[in-house]
Amino acid sequence: MAKLKLAAIEEIKPVKLTVELPASVHRDLLAYGAVLVRETDHAAIEPEKLVAPMLARFMATDRVFAKLRRSLSQKVP
Repeated sequence: MAKLKLAAIEEIKPVKLTVELPASVHRDLLAYGAVLVRETDHAAIEPEKLVAPMLARFMATDRVFAKLRRSLSQKVP
């Protein structure tokens, strides 16, 4: 079976952020959550719990972002 990009969702102290998503993205989040539950044998996952790990994974795998972030951190005294 194909490996999902996300693993189990960690419980960490959240920061509240309100965003509006297209209905199609919400449906995809619901579907992704259902697949993730089936693959990991965990309880149901609400769509809003998927957004942060997905964004974190996206940023962690964006090579250009990582390079620019490193160059910014080197310039800060």
